[in-house]
Amino acid sequence: MPDQESRPTVHIPGTTSHTIAPREGHREGTLRYLKAGTGAPLVLLHTVRTQAEHFRHLIPLISDQYTVYALDLPGMGYSEIVPGASYEEPALRAGVERLLTELDLYDVTLVGESLGGVLALTTAADLPERVRRVVAVNAYDYRDGIARSSVLARVVVGGIIAPGVGPVIAQQEPKPVLRRILRGGVGDKTAFREDYLDELLQSGRRPGFPTVARALYRNMPSLIAARSRYPEVKAPVHLVYGENDWSRPSDREANKRLLPAADFTQVPGAHHFIALESPEVVADLLNAVA
Repeated sequence: MPDQESRPTVHIPGTTSHTIAPREGHREGTLRYLKAGTGAPLVLLHTVRTQAEHFRHLIPLISDQYTVYALDLPGMGYSEIVPGASYEEPALRAGVERLLTELDLYDVTLVGESLGGVLALTTAADLPERVRRVVAVNAYDYRDGIARSSVLARVVVGGIIAPGVGPVIAQQEPKPVLRRILRGGVGDKTAFREDYLDELLQSGRRPGFPTVARALYRNMPSLIAARSRYPEVKAPVHLVYGENDWSRPSDREANKRLLPAADFTQVPGAHHFIALESPEVVADLLNAVA
């Protein structure tokens, strides 16, 4: 559990918080996850610069049908920050695979949004014997990513990844700037609530987090490269995109070609953070096949 000074401020009714200890002899940190509900296992994987609480509205809608595990990806939320750790796609995927193997989960539905969508697909490629299906929402596997959301995001992210000044800029995270950037992921700005923003700012004040954030933005090419693993996925896949997601139609079509058997849903009016602004859409898809 997080220590008293860094305890999460957002609580999702019906959830409990747990941790997975590092394996002896491996360079990895403690992972934190939320658990709720009963039924077949379902793992939720969050977006860049967020954490398990990203699914605060979705978890209550699916916990009657599934045992839900919402993971804080390595270094994010309240999972441990390990100095010198990698935040390229394979290292993040290894954290997801630790959750499945350490908890000995089988028949798993993997649901990921954005960064989490990429990891859901690559984890399914690695662990076909454990994965029942994949729902990849607005997979974040194209050039520029969040920088497409606004001019401000392009300037800030560009500064964070720049050599020399990047570490200095990454240390600065003014609330109005983070609010404006992340609200670029929703059409209805009220869907990105102020208490959630405060939670992200709190977890982002942990020692070492600016290094994590900078590494995530700098390692975008590893997420693009991960697309080469998509054809290896044996489980049924459902690709979900918001009509106004940062991905372009060409990005979506490229993934449909890599996964020709996948179901495809485009959510009218939705943007990048569908779990925040249209959680009932994802819940309906999941509950229909529980």
